[in-house]
Amino acid sequence: MGKVLVFGHKNPDTDTICSAIAYAYLKNQIGVEAEAVRLGTVNGETQFALDRFQAEAPRLVEAVAEEAKEVILVDHNERQQSASDIDKVRVIEVIDHHRIANFETSGPLYYRAEPVGCTATILKKLYKENGVEIPANIAGLMLSAIISDSLLFKSPTCTEEDVAAARELAEIAGVNADEYGLDMLKAGADLSQKTIAELVSLDAKEFQMGSSKVEIAQVNAVDVNDVLSRQAELESALNGIIDEKGLDLFLFVVTDILNNDSVGIALGSKAAAVEKAYNVSLQGNKAVLKGVVSRKSQIVPVLTETFGTL
Repeated sequence: MGKVLVFGHKNPDTDTICSAIAYAYLKNQIGVEAEAVRLGTVNGETQFALDRFQAEAPRLVEAVAEEAKEVILVDHNERQQSASDIDKVRVIEVIDHHRIANFETSGPLYYRAEPVGCTATILKKLYKENGVEIPANIAGLMLSAIISDSLLFKSPTCTEEDVAAARELAEIAGVNADEYGLDMLKAGADLSQKTIAELVSLDAKEFQMGSSKVEIAQVNAVDVNDVLSRQAELESALNGIIDEKGLDLFLFVVTDILNNDSVGIALGSKAAAVEKAYNVSLQGNKAVLKGVVSRKSQIVPVLTETFGTL
């Protein structure tokens, strides 16, 4: 067996980057030559975590088949979210906490998917199962992943397992989870210097919902008006992406990390699906989505069900 590449989804978030690092470290400790790589730019929140725990960002790759025959996917499984040439390599493992869609392999593999709030929560179990001690800096990265995906334990996707894992990891890392977590989220929510192109690609994922092609991007903000004040520019960029990819819907979600509500900007021929899904009216292509903070549990399944009735 040659080197195995470990990576998460395109437009990587903190869970994708930190879980790739953490799992590559674990695999190396049990005798598998593995390297964490990434499929996109590191965002501000993730960089804050990397800097705090003195870790380097994984190497950026555009494709994987020329470097490895076997790969491990973390924090995703849907092919359109993965490496462009994922069909040319053998996926030997998946560690994930999302729905399973558009995924099949020609041979058997190790697949670990659990209904928890974060991939890193599953990885903590894998460290224990393999009898490998978690170093302080790796524990800090795994903690960062859980805080990010759970919005500091406030997301509906957050489980008791996530909270317990985070508390243990914080102790290993030597930080206060709540204080560190708020600092990290605020670092990621500073959107003042982001270009429109950066905003629409920071955390965007593509989904197939029935016969419809949907892209959902999400950014966290302390003040949603930092983004909404640029709506005209934003819509121009989104319409360009819709035309380029042939999307039926692009939903851009701005989540207020202080009050746990979101504002959605919906564009495309099937934008009305958002109105039906949330019983709202789009005014100027946008609507407040009360209490919605999680793409995984409050947006993707709701829209998927709605598209199934259109």
